[in-house]
Amino acid sequence: MREIVVEPYDEKWPAMFNAENFLLQALLGDVARKVHHIGSTSVPGLSAKPVIDILLEVADINQLDKCNSGMVDAGYVARGENGIAGRRYFIKGG
Repeated sequence: MREIVVEPYDEKWPAMFNAENFLLQALLGDVARKVHHIGSTSVPGLSAKPVIDILLEVADINQLDKCNSGMVDAGYVARGENGIAGRRYFIKGG
């Protein structure tokens, strides 16, 4: 059985998102319209799984697909649609 760890809110989570946002903006340029910190780590004071969830808005998903090698070089794993048509899913870290 998979164990889920929930931790008290960490004041570092917004800074961790900001660092990743900067990396994604530099990597994707105009492909990324907006980058959002979502999920429980984005809510100040809320206990959460220590995972920074990010929602990326793009104008053209086909342009994002052309960035896969750069995303991989930045430590991401591209999972394609990962079961939901029309989206792209990436993971990074443990």
